[in-house]
Amino acid sequence: MGLAAGELAAGAAAEGLRRIVRGQAPDFRGALLSTSNAQKLAARLARLRGAAMKLGQLVSLQGEDVLPPEFAQALAVLRSQAAPMPREQLRRVLGREYGKGWERRFASFDEEPLAAASIGQVHRAIAADGRDLALKIQYPGVARSIASDVDNVAALLRLLNLLPVDLDVAGIAAEAKRQLAQEADYLAEARFLERYARLVADDPALLVPRVHRDLTTRHVMAMDYVAGEPLDSLAAAPQARRNAVGTALERLLFRELFEFRVMQTDPNFANYLVQPDSGRVVLLDFGATRAFTAGFVAEFARITRGVVDDDRGAVAQAAIRIGYAAPDDPPERLDAVVDVCFLVCEPLRHAGRYDFGRSDLASRVRDLGFELAFRRRLLRPPPPETIFLHRKLVGSFLLLARIGAQVDARSLVMPYLPKQRQ
Repeated sequence: MGLAAGELAAGAAAEGLRRIVRGQAPDFRGALLSTSNAQKLAARLARLRGAAMKLGQLVSLQGEDVLPPEFAQALAVLRSQAAPMPREQLRRVLGREYGKGWERRFASFDEEPLAAASIGQVHRAIAADGRDLALKIQYPGVARSIASDVDNVAALLRLLNLLPVDLDVAGIAAEAKRQLAQEADYLAEARFLERYARLVADDPALLVPRVHRDLTTRHVMAMDYVAGEPLDSLAAAPQARRNAVGTALERLLFRELFEFRVMQTDPNFANYLVQPDSGRVVLLDFGATRAFTAGFVAEFARITRGVVDDDRGAVAQAAIRIGYAAPDDPPERLDAVVDVCFLVCEPLRHAGRYDFGRSDLASRVRDLGFELAFRRRLLRPPPPETIFLHRKLVGSFLLLARIGAQVDARSLVMPYLPKQRQ
């Protein structure tokens, strides 16, 4: 992190000199927030992997509402890129987890990773008894470095004045540590994967790979290898197929929140596959899984019911109970919160199929959020415990927009809402 800060300072100095040579007034903050510096920070976090990279991903999801545009764009790269382990390091990890002679457990093991992310990378292997497996192998030292990495990245972002002054960085950091500690425990993820398999067993549109406990440890998770196509390959598929996949994902979102009260909160494209023959959606990653209390879920159901019923008072009261507003907030601040709730719930207010692919809702939400939060200072930072829920809600919208799905979201959510206004 010290190197990262040094690189950014050096980059700012160089950019400042270039501006002086061009006859422009020196602007240290503008130089510090240059595109070049943004790319350097993203590259450094990608090399650090682990919690440092994960926090960069989390901050990047806030987009240009929180970050300067250059940094939002650069940090977005972290959502899909990580430096894989060298071959020697990979073999040391497997030796530590499986013991001496670990190779005998496998008929074949592909040392080239299928994917590399912030916490670990995935390899295909054939077990000695013929099982076709995907092994998720954690980078060494990730679990031990979570607390320090999160604190260091948060301090760096504060030092560079990249975040709003009133953002609850301490709360976000604490929530990130909690979530990342869970993600680094593959035995916990295996339990969530098995739990999800039971929860969605009644939905023929979804498939959860089976866990293989005999080859799963705290830092290696073995599951069925399932072939499929990337989710964004649907962009060129017939509209009916895109609608079917979008409907399956949106239905799962509402079941997770309102029925299961357990949610996989990382809707990264890499965490899904689509089987071309059956059309089933394969759910791959359950590290970022969060459970919600019945009371927390009930307030979100009341907000949704209020939006559907056009009841601003009900939305305002539920928003206060969640923590989006305070009971003593002035009317204009409460109105701002309600306005945002109504806007983000636009697909639920729409009768019939909502065209996610053609919607400009994301940009309208961004513009309204920037106006209310930063120019008019009417919005409070959201409660830290809602961060990963927001990630899932925003990410799910973007998934459906990316594949161009048309989904009747209103009819999918209605069965989970209170029958009467509360």
